[in-house]
Amino acid sequence: MTALMIQGAGSNVGKSMLVAGLCRAARARGLSVAPFKPQNMSNNAAVTKDTGEIGRAQALQALACGLEPVTDMNPVLLKPESETGAQVIVQGRRLTTTRAADYQHLKPKLMAAVLESYQRLRAAHDLVIIEGAGSPAEVNLRAGDIANMGFACAADVPVVLVGDIDRGGVIAQLVGTQAVLAPEDAAMIAGFAINKFRGDPRLFDDGYLLIENLTGWRGYGVLPWFKDAWRLPAEDALDLHAPKRMDGLHIVCLCFSRIANFDDLDPLAQEPGVRLTMLRAGQAIPGDTDLVILPGTKSTRGDLAFLRAQGWEIDLAAHLRRGGHVLGICGGYQMLGQWIDDPEGLEGPAGRDPGLGLLDVATVMSPDKRLTQVQAMHVDSGQSFGGYEIHLGRTDGADRARPFAKVAGQPEGACDATGRVQGSYLHGMFSDDGFRAAWMAGFGASSQTGYAQGVENTLDALAAHLEKHLDVCGLLALAR
Repeated sequence: MTALMIQGAGSNVGKSMLVAGLCRAARARGLSVAPFKPQNMSNNAAVTKDTGEIGRAQALQALACGLEPVTDMNPVLLKPESETGAQVIVQGRRLTTTRAADYQHLKPKLMAAVLESYQRLRAAHDLVIIEGAGSPAEVNLRAGDIANMGFACAADVPVVLVGDIDRGGVIAQLVGTQAVLAPEDAAMIAGFAINKFRGDPRLFDDGYLLIENLTGWRGYGVLPWFKDAWRLPAEDALDLHAPKRMDGLHIVCLCFSRIANFDDLDPLAQEPGVRLTMLRAGQAIPGDTDLVILPGTKSTRGDLAFLRAQGWEIDLAAHLRRGGHVLGICGGYQMLGQWIDDPEGLEGPAGRDPGLGLLDVATVMSPDKRLTQVQAMHVDSGQSFGGYEIHLGRTDGADRARPFAKVAGQPEGACDATGRVQGSYLHGMFSDDGFRAAWMAGFGASSQTGYAQGVENTLDALAAHLEKHLDVCGLLALAR
């Protein structure tokens, strides 16, 4: 066995979750398996043990394999900073920032790094399960492609094409993809699968047979909707659906236009004693909010302007007058200060903007990006926890004398004199069960979940779900 690639007939068809489930199913068979995504586009990144960064979905897939995430699992990561530009991360390190049009000229030069990472994984494991990006039907992007058919052809890897029946038109998704592909690309597709079916799958028997007849591809099954998907870290902020609760500790997260590493919120969303609201553009901060979280962002000054455009600066002032609390994480922490200075234009046009002025600190952006896993001690509770840093910029000022935490004995983050406004660069803190329990206790709430074990249990349930409804043995047998 060598490799199998899962591609989608469109974006958000469930490729990431299918790969995670297949990885866990292969591991249960005693195989050494690793995930791989040649190119990902996401501001939700994980810090790897080799101090690089990859897409958060590949970190979850690594967990499904029983592996520590490494940069080879996602050699090219694009982190959007604006509507037309993105930071380009290659094998865990920032290469450049480029506009979308210019990236089309850059990406053919990245195939060598992609294949190098793939070959290392292939040499180290029995099986590599690969996730495509977007859809191979975007044939206007085929020249120089490293994400879908360009990679599949270069590495000679068989492809299974997945369609999303929940959004409708799945027959056209699959048959239409074959119709627009070049013959040599279509020849790489060994079969198809249907994802996200709601109701009785037998009702789609005729449609399934029609796809087989029109394409000549073998079907590997119809996968019903996986109801526990929300328990796994979401790669897209729009996929973060907390259960609707009417009471409990009310936490409101401001959904920035370039929100990053929002999986910080997943453990809180799963707590029965927490009511999490993901506040969208145009919505006001509710009056019964206990805590407002300003999350990470890929464009701090840009999203600070976005925050002000929603009227959230005024809402935050009213929230604090009512006795509420505010926590800024990473870019959100930078926003809480007096100034954000980006003299080199690292996250957009060079310039200096006033912050929210809620903490007596200021931030200067610098090109030396900090990527590290840390062990910290929360000052207020004395609770130790694990987390990670992934940011540009250095923050300093008088409120740093009241740190949020200590790392290796050194102060980290800042708090105002009331203790109700706090900021920290540390991501992942709420994934630590001990810290989350201590932190919630400070608000008079109790933690009732074991987050890491819950994710493991959900991955097992996902693998069982695939085994029940798909021909997993047939899919794994495709690997060559």
